[in-house]
Amino acid sequence: MMATLSHTWTILTAVTVLTAHLCEVKKCCKLESSAGIDVLLGSSFRIYCTNLTVPCRKKFYGQNNAPLPPQLLNSTTIYYDVVNITEKKTYSCKCRSSGCDSCGQDFSTGYPPECPKNISCTYKVKNSDSGDVNCSWDRGRDTFLKNDLTLEMRILSKNHTHAPMLDSFSSKATDRSASVPVPGSVLMIAVWVQAKNALGFAASIHKNYTLSDIKMPSTPVLRQPDCTSQECIITVEQPVMTQHLEIQYRADTQTWTSSPDSGVQMRSVQVASLEPYTLYHFRVRSKFTTGLWSLWSASISNWTEEEAPAKELDVWYAEPASDFRSLTVYWKELSISAAKGKILSYRVRVYSPNSGQNITNVSAEARSYSVPFCAECEVSVWACNSKGSSPPAIITSEYTKVKLRHLDPLQDVHKVADNLSVTLSWRKPYAAVRRSVVEWFPKGHTMELRWVGLGPNENHVVITDVKPFECYEGAVYVFYNESSVRRTRFTGVTTLESAPAAVPSVQETVEGKQVRVTWAEIPRGQRGGCLTNYNIYLENQDNQEHRKHYSIQASQREHVIKDLSSGTYKLCMTASTANGEGPAGKPITFFMQQESQLSPLLVCAVAAPIVVVLVCLYHSSAVKQRFWVYFQCLMLDVVPDPANSKWAKECIQDKGKMNLQLQLSNSSGAEEEEEPILVDVEELPHPTSLSPETETVTVLYPRTTYIKSFSHDSDSSDLRQTSMDTNSTVDYISSHGVGIMDEEEEEEEEEEEEMLGFFPSHNIFIEPLEFGGKLTLNAVKIDCGDLFPNSAF
Repeated sequence: MMATLSHTWTILTAVTVLTAHLCEVKKCCKLESSAGIDVLLGSSFRIYCTNLTVPCRKKFYGQNNAPLPPQLLNSTTIYYDVVNITEKKTYSCKCRSSGCDSCGQDFSTGYPPECPKNISCTYKVKNSDSGDVNCSWDRGRDTFLKNDLTLEMRILSKNHTHAPMLDSFSSKATDRSASVPVPGSVLMIAVWVQAKNALGFAASIHKNYTLSDIKMPSTPVLRQPDCTSQECIITVEQPVMTQHLEIQYRADTQTWTSSPDSGVQMRSVQVASLEPYTLYHFRVRSKFTTGLWSLWSASISNWTEEEAPAKELDVWYAEPASDFRSLTVYWKELSISAAKGKILSYRVRVYSPNSGQNITNVSAEARSYSVPFCAECEVSVWACNSKGSSPPAIITSEYTKVKLRHLDPLQDVHKVADNLSVTLSWRKPYAAVRRSVVEWFPKGHTMELRWVGLGPNENHVVITDVKPFECYEGAVYVFYNESSVRRTRFTGVTTLESAPAAVPSVQETVEGKQVRVTWAEIPRGQRGGCLTNYNIYLENQDNQEHRKHYSIQASQREHVIKDLSSGTYKLCMTASTANGEGPAGKPITFFMQQESQLSPLLVCAVAAPIVVVLVCLYHSSAVKQRFWVYFQCLMLDVVPDPANSKWAKECIQDKGKMNLQLQLSNSSGAEEEEEPILVDVEELPHPTSLSPETETVTVLYPRTTYIKSFSHDSDSSDLRQTSMDTNSTVDYISSHGVGIMDEEEEEEEEEEEEMLGFFPSHNIFIEPLEFGGKLTLNAVKIDCGDLFPNSAF
């Protein structure tokens, strides 16, 4: 086994030696410089290439193997002069003999070191026995070469005697600082810095320090603070007791503030007068009786606890809806310092003297809420966090009435706009002002309401919360007290402005000789500012020279163009701002028709035959008679029943003779009663004719039973009436005066007389009525059933 291993090692050794011999390249030359490999920047020098073995033909090469022209020095050496070298370069020399490697050298350029200056040292006390002296300096310009720096220190005796040198230290330094450990018994030191490189050497001046003047404690360490709503207690840890502490704190966006308790050495430091619910950062440093302050500790942070909000919300409201059913209340988010905690919700209460109160909780993200409109209501809004709620912000009924009643405007309200803001100012009222409110919002978008409150002596405001190319409107409210307010509206406020980028959406409606043009408002983002007017361009295609321009106010949405003649028209619209007119929309073509003359002729042609037919029917007696029959039958409900007459009932009791008692009365009182007048009633047979001259008339209609009552003067002769029906009885009642009947009976008589006078000349009853004196018909009943035996009424 051992023999096998020995044989293996022998083989490996032989292979290694053979490989090294085969890989060995014969070096044939050597390259040297007259200035060394580190040369002064901008200097000139000479480089040499010398044979090491047998002579060979050599050649110089520069950067990127660029060939250089050599100079022959002797049979074995060539040279090349490098002039004004400004950067690090590499030069090489190659021998043309086979089996020889080239030789070369890298040359670095730079400067010798300057003397270090501005040395500054501190003595950092680690414990009571020792510390470190830390020094820093300015090394001067960059040498572009490798530099060696050392901090040299000489330590003096405790009793300040300079003769005996107790000790000296040397510390390897970086380019700009170094640290040297020093015993605690040392009182004074002398320090300096040495620098050297390939081109030179330099040393700073010596600087002496008294360690008590540069003594510095180690950096303190802070523990996590323990905080309440308005104070925090911080624990400080230090390896060496110091005589002074300074603690500072700040919120995120604030500057550092020193605590009033700074300057007294304590292990625990209390920081008071803090704001609730605020993230504070703390840091601390320390100092001995003499010497320097330590470095600031790493900062630590913690939140103070919450408190109930102590400030009421800033609330305002928009004008009530057009139907006066709701009122939108707006409020601003409280600042962190005013909220004193994380707002979890808002509470809105509406109180009415009639219906009591209604309380609603609103989410923390909400900034407005719509409440039922009530002219006598009081609206209160609270902000709530985990510790409680803010004082109520109240909008009384007088507030809501401000926007409903007419108020005298302010005088001289001026608007000045620039690219970023708008300035509003107004003449200060003579009366004492309690406060003012300025509101503004994009035109037509009250949901984006903004407002700012002003003090009693302020009469101008700079509005910065506005967007460019947006038109704003608003109002200024000056409160003298809660029920006396003056309001002035303003509109047309914008910062940057341009011509509109879009066109109105137009629609036309032809109405006779006029056309009604309606359009939709340009989208909000394409108006370019405040629109001043709309433009309508109308052109008659049949008469292209006749082109009209109509300018309409920006608040209008329709326009009627009247008295247009027939023809084809082309219409287009644009919109304008103070900065110019926008592009024209796509033309709309419409046609105005000529009014047709055939319509009146068609009406006359249709109406003429109808009129002729009606005239012919009017001259037909049969048609008129039939019409009156139908007319009388339709009036059945308005004819009174004679059977219900008081006089008819008396006639039934004493047929043939009727006692008529006249009761004449006047305004003075009742008259004396007179004896009743007796009237004879005779029944006559049905005659065949009305008079000797009257021709025989055939009865065209069925006989009708009726009762007629007449009245006449007492001196008139008896009247006789022959009935068409022999079975009917006609009673004649004599009357000696009109005043014997009451007002209702007189009205009934007048109605009956009007009906009789309405009958046509060819009476359907055939027999004419003959009567004398004054007719006092109490009631008439006409039975039309016999006229239409086959009809049911």
